[in-house]
Amino acid sequence: MSKDCTIQDVFHHFYSSFESTHDISPAQRKAAYHIMNCKTGAFGVNVSVCEDCGCISVHYNSCRDRCCPMCQEFQKEKWVDARREDILDAPYFHVVFTVPEELNPIIYSNQKFLYTAL
Repeated sequence: MSKDCTIQDVFHHFYSSFESTHDISPAQRKAAYHIMNCKTGAFGVNVSVCEDCGCISVHYNSCRDRCCPMCQEFQKEKWVDARREDILDAPYFHVVFTVPEELNPIIYSNQKFLYTAL
């Protein structure tokens, strides 16, 4: 395998032997199928033609599976960027504390407000 190996390459190379020696659930089989066929044309293609020069570009559709790293990269980066906006420019400390058990119903019914306040 080359240095620029992808998850898709790993699945293509090892999945069939793995599947023959392990019990694979239908959900795992479906995710593996999606990962192996993502952006290969198995899920369709879009063809774009430049109006100026006539250049043709072929774009393969993605599988959009939540387990596929090729599809979820953009959403992950978007989520990380949103979390970065929440970070204060100050040192952070991880603190764990326990609240009295009697407060659990109140906290559970007002989670967003109380966790934001904390």
